Amino acid sequence: MSKQHSAGFLALVNDAKSRVTELSITDLQQFNRPYVLVDVREDHEWQAGHLPGALHLGKGILERDIEKAVPDLQQTLVLYCGGGFRSALAADMLQKMGYKDVLSLAGGYSAWVAADLPLHQPGA
Repeated sequence: MSKQHSAGFLALVNDAKSRVTELSITDLQQFNRPYVLVDVREDHEWQAGHLPGALHLGKGILERDIEKAVPDLQQTLVLYCGGGFRSALAADMLQKMGYKDVLSLAGGYSAWVAADLPLHQPGA
């Protein structure tokens, strides 16, 4: 991702990552337990394409809507965003809300695309 992130944002992400477990795409492909894949990107990012089987709860509404979408606090959640920063922040917040098994996909959507893995593209 070519975006330049501010020092304050990166400090916040690094703090969250100190409490969040990240997994790689390879780890996710070898995952051997049920999980809910959650895309925390913005609506326009979701509409451009997303990982197959993902649930869309953008970071702006995640905390408000997660308990209705996934009421089981023991459910494994794998969050992803564009590059792995927002998903780490979101995973940290969900842990604070009581979710026990929340993971962040390292590299996010960008890494998935770079690995040439299948995507769901609306209208395709």
